Amino acid sequence: MDSKWTPGITRRKFLQSGVGLAAAAAAPKLWANVSEAGAQVNSDRMIGIQIGAISFVDEGVNKVLDILQERGHVNTLFLSAFTYDLGTGGRQVPSRPLPDHGKQEYDKFHGGNFATPHPRFYADTVLKDTKAPDHGNLDILEMVLPETKKRGIRVYAWNYNIWRRDIPHIEELEEVDINGKRAATCCAYNTDYRNFVVDLTRDHCASYDIDGVMWGAEQQGPLNNIIGANAGGWNVPITCFCEFHRKAAKERGIDVDRAIEGYQKLLAFTVQARADKRPTDGYFVAFWRIMVDYPEILAWEKLWNDGKNATYADIYKTAKSVRSNLQVGFHIWHTNSFSPFFRAEQDFDRYSHYADFLKPVLYNNCAGPRYANYLNKVDSTIFHDVPKDELLKLNNLWLNYDDMSPEEMSLAKIPKDGLPAEYVFRETKRALEDVERKCKIYPGIDIDIPTASGDKQTEPEDVYAATAAAFKAGAEGVIFSRKYSEMRLANLSGGGRAVKELRT
Repeated sequence: MDSKWTPGITRRKFLQSGVGLAAAAAAPKLWANVSEAGAQVNSDRMIGIQIGAISFVDEGVNKVLDILQERGHVNTLFLSAFTYDLGTGGRQVPSRPLPDHGKQEYDKFHGGNFATPHPRFYADTVLKDTKAPDHGNLDILEMVLPETKKRGIRVYAWNYNIWRRDIPHIEELEEVDINGKRAATCCAYNTDYRNFVVDLTRDHCASYDIDGVMWGAEQQGPLNNIIGANAGGWNVPITCFCEFHRKAAKERGIDVDRAIEGYQKLLAFTVQARADKRPTDGYFVAFWRIMVDYPEILAWEKLWNDGKNATYADIYKTAKSVRSNLQVGFHIWHTNSFSPFFRAEQDFDRYSHYADFLKPVLYNNCAGPRYANYLNKVDSTIFHDVPKDELLKLNNLWLNYDDMSPEEMSLAKIPKDGLPAEYVFRETKRALEDVERKCKIYPGIDIDIPTASGDKQTEPEDVYAATAAAFKAGAEGVIFSRKYSEMRLANLSGGGRAVKELRT
């Protein structure tokens, strides 16, 4: 099989070509000629899964490891060591059906550090103790590592940048929005925040015999949040304008007052646009006029992103200072698959200089409704003059999705069908080309990530096809996501089947 994708191939044709479950059952093994496809898979290839402490507490360490190895052929755990996010820790999110394993009830998730915060590492930050209270004094790394070592399973500390408002002293780290109010996010220029991230990384890397760390931060700068360039809701803070950000701006020669004035005008424009109050010259022209009049807007956006990227570099440097062979990588937010604005700010080549791997989120099932939501949002602001179907075509051109099957990429179909496995293939190839093998690419594979009723729900062949597509594109591994505690076992087996066939 040729390693190139056939432009315009449909999901049905893709599955029938041998990548799908149905064809795989009847046809010769797809990967018998895997070397020709340039996607050789061996025992060293990363087969990862994101998993929280609750799964081991509920089901037992060895039982969970048995399931992961038998069902998914998993050889690496991305263990949620630090998280306040129910999407990466805890049981199933409320209102979603419980999976076919684990306790059949929802939990009251709090979150925090599920390992042990060792005080000597946190002398230079006001965040002294973020121990998760969910399981008493349980240390999930101490609990899991002895058994994973016996099995040759690698363990990465998976740390996620979401915060609670009731953490002691957290207000001293929080960002400040355009109206001077504190937000529930932390500022990358805040000394206490930067020190805590470094200290947490050093603690995990020095205190435990782990194999690496992965950091995730699903945030973006104020420009993208104002225009609605994400797949979430509108209640997103427009940050950051705190004293630390202002100081960093002045050091760069950015006029702080002009920047704030520009953002206020841009915010007023989007409020009017969402109310269908069209400017005389149209929505995009009015938007661009503000950008031309206030170049400080883009300067501040770059300032925000530079702070985030400096934090990533700090994590890499810190982990390597503990043990040079520790692997360090970063979770790349799903908005990268929808927004050309956000994508422009995610330079994979730049990341490759301080990352051993990247995990681009390529969740193709939930990508359908998320992509549609993104388009609906920006169509209500800067692209309000453009019919939605035309905006989809335009955005597909920007993202190199233009020759994907039109019948699968319509606004009417993508919420209920998701994006095809071809999307996983293309985005994996793009990421590999960007980094030029300077770091590894482990695409995130969607297994039962929540979507609304009536939108795309995961099936085993979806996971199979996405996993196979990632490897066919040349990925050095995959990470089954978001978390084991929301996955149905048959769907995990779909990914495992693709891995098994690649190895036989």
